[in-house]
Amino acid sequence: MLFERIYDEDLAQASYLIGCQANGTAIVVDGRRDIAVYQDLAAEHNMKITAVTETHIHADYLSGTRELAAATGAEIYVSGEGGADWQYAFEATRLHDGDTITLGNITIQAVHTPGHTPEHLSFLVTDGAFSDKPGYLLSGDFVFSGDLGRPDLLDEAAGGVDTRFEGAKQLFRSLQESFLTLPDYVQVHPAHGAGSACGKALGAIPSTTVGYERLYSWWGPYLAANDEQGFIDELLDGQPDAHAYFSRMKRENRDGPVVMGERAPLTELDQEKVADDLAADAVTFIDTRSANEVHAGTVERSLNIPASAAIATYGAWVVNPEQDKNPLVLLATGPEQAQEIRDHLVRVGIDNAAGYVTSIDGLPTTTPALVQPADLPDIDAAMILDVRNRTEHTAGHIPGAYQLNGGRIMWHLDELSTEGTIVTYCQSGLRNSVAASALRRAGYDVVELDGSYTAWSAWQQSRKAAATA
Repeated sequence: MLFERIYDEDLAQASYLIGCQANGTAIVVDGRRDIAVYQDLAAEHNMKITAVTETHIHADYLSGTRELAAATGAEIYVSGEGGADWQYAFEATRLHDGDTITLGNITIQAVHTPGHTPEHLSFLVTDGAFSDKPGYLLSGDFVFSGDLGRPDLLDEAAGGVDTRFEGAKQLFRSLQESFLTLPDYVQVHPAHGAGSACGKALGAIPSTTVGYERLYSWWGPYLAANDEQGFIDELLDGQPDAHAYFSRMKRENRDGPVVMGERAPLTELDQEKVADDLAADAVTFIDTRSANEVHAGTVERSLNIPASAAIATYGAWVVNPEQDKNPLVLLATGPEQAQEIRDHLVRVGIDNAAGYVTSIDGLPTTTPALVQPADLPDIDAAMILDVRNRTEHTAGHIPGAYQLNGGRIMWHLDELSTEGTIVTYCQSGLRNSVAASALRRAGYDVVELDGSYTAWSAWQQSRKAAATA
């Protein structure tokens, strides 16, 4: 059996290619939309992708299931569980608890494990060449290394009302009736790792085992004591903010993401034409440099989406394809980086990259306004905006600051002051630069706190030290 984990550091998301070497067939589970990585893996091992599936209707990225099926002719399998409200709207074979997919010597059995979502499936994998018992569990967003999938996303991002409580109860039962009935040796391979917003304490290690989680997980004692309420209280406490774009992902993944097909390479655009298009507001410029570089000068009304490990995440914070119809002009070092940026963006359904430029020379530029921590008291600010997570804000914040996560700001503009200056900050400045660029483009008067909360905290410490010297 071939078992390959494909991990996206940007979205902390894992997909899997499992293949039978005896007959050369393979399945992809929880694939992403830039599908070359799966096609290349299959070709490298002389395999044909004949099946594609996913554990649930994802909220944090746009599924590549339909994209892969269109490119390879593979059969699509999706969950048929969860009731009428949680059915996929596109053509596919429905899987129910106990159903199997066979690839040569390999059997993949669907296990209904509701909680994170009502339709959620996990997949037990049996390598028939070695055993007639399953040895692997693809747990999706059910069980992570050291954590569980949060059951509150339907409330936070999909318009649900108090579904978190029933979801938490379902998760408790799924652990009792499905997960903990498995042998301790079964390897658990989740769909996310540390950094994902699909849980609050995900481990960085790529896999775990049933036995390890039984003994050492935070939830193990609650299950051992059959303490459902204690489990629910602990599970729901301290979950991170859900990004607003999750709602769009849920909807598009349920209905069926648009199939892009084969994409032509991005080309370098004429600088003068880009300048004309910017003047006419016919394109949106994406400055992919670091916050420090952007603060030294950037294109007017551009969005800062740093070409870091979180391009897709930050892109989805500030670009809403359902409203932002302008083609995107990417700032890139060349065609390879431009392609990489585009691949990340399509993972969250941002498909309208028109091309790239390699500099901002000749384009209309501006210098974003900054304020030093020591000068903050002198700013006549209508609002001090903390764009970090709730948990970060609770741990410490600038007095009087209003917390609104950077991934939610553009969907909650009604919470912002429309008169006067808004001073924004995050922890170190990166998230702040992304959010501030979007607010400026939307017409707000924004001043960024230079160095953000880290610099402000250091200034406070220095003041205290000076006062006691």
